[in-house]
Amino acid sequence: MKTGPRNLITDVEGLLVGNAEDDLLRSGVTVLTADRPFTAAVHVMGGAPGTRETDLLAPDRLIGAVDALVLSGGSAFGLDAASGVAAGLRAKGRGFAVGDQRVPIVPGAILFDLLNGGRKDWQDNPYPALGRMALDRAEAAFALGTAGAGRGALCRGLKGGLGSASCVLDNGLTVGALVAVNALGSPTMGRGPHFWAAPWEIDAEFGGLGLAATFDPAWEPAPTKAAGEATTIAIVATDARLTKAEAQRMAIAAHDGLARALVPSHTLLDGDLVFATATGARALADPVADQFALGHAAACCLARAIARAVYLAQPEPGDLLPAWSEKFGSAT
Repeated sequence: MKTGPRNLITDVEGLLVGNAEDDLLRSGVTVLTADRPFTAAVHVMGGAPGTRETDLLAPDRLIGAVDALVLSGGSAFGLDAASGVAAGLRAKGRGFAVGDQRVPIVPGAILFDLLNGGRKDWQDNPYPALGRMALDRAEAAFALGTAGAGRGALCRGLKGGLGSASCVLDNGLTVGALVAVNALGSPTMGRGPHFWAAPWEIDAEFGGLGLAATFDPAWEPAPTKAAGEATTIAIVATDARLTKAEAQRMAIAAHDGLARALVPSHTLLDGDLVFATATGARALADPVADQFALGHAAACCLARAIARAVYLAQPEPGDLLPAWSEKFGSAT
């Protein structure tokens, strides 16, 4: 297993990602899209999710593909980011055909960043405009760290952020992950700089520190956020040709990566959710072995993407929590 050329989810050919932020708001939106609809599924394991149009991603629902997926800050207000994305797609003639109308299919998920120090005294909801801006900026290269849906994210003791990673398997399939980390859990071991995701790190992509030499296995974490204030929302993607049911299995497997990188995860107070997408560019040579490999790769990529999100977060005046680089050293 090796990384793709960008080490981003857009190493899955055809996928594009756009970010938009409001620095005063300390929040933002991230959009994943493509030039044609793609298969999508979802699996939720957190106890406090916030979602839009995720029911239609079930394998037994009518819609077989989506036009975009949206990750947003803003709690319930951020669900309207998908409305801005849908409006932008409709203007481009995209969407599910119903008579002479087009209805873009844009599922989304949100994280809570309303208490992160940014200005939240808006008169009109800013998230539809941020969603459309993120769509208009969608391209193969995009920023990580304090960007997009991770702009105002926080986790246990550190700033969170937006992360991504990719890998190319020996069977030729590409897998990528995109994540906004706003977790109740910690991405690092104890009080030190070492990432829980270290065993899956490739090419020192988040510092190359490895695991800490010692750790107290009897450590009992206490919640530092209230119900509804924490979540990690993610997308895993592949160029394989998958059904919605097969994509859903990949999303389920990817949750293992979330648990490897954040301790604890999937709590009653988190809204942890993973979307899975498949562009269909490559047929599975062995439906059983290839799907097994895709699930493992999705979990590895997601763990790495989570660590990269925190590692690349940038310190700023007024931060409520330090960035990893500020607390432990420069992120290079």
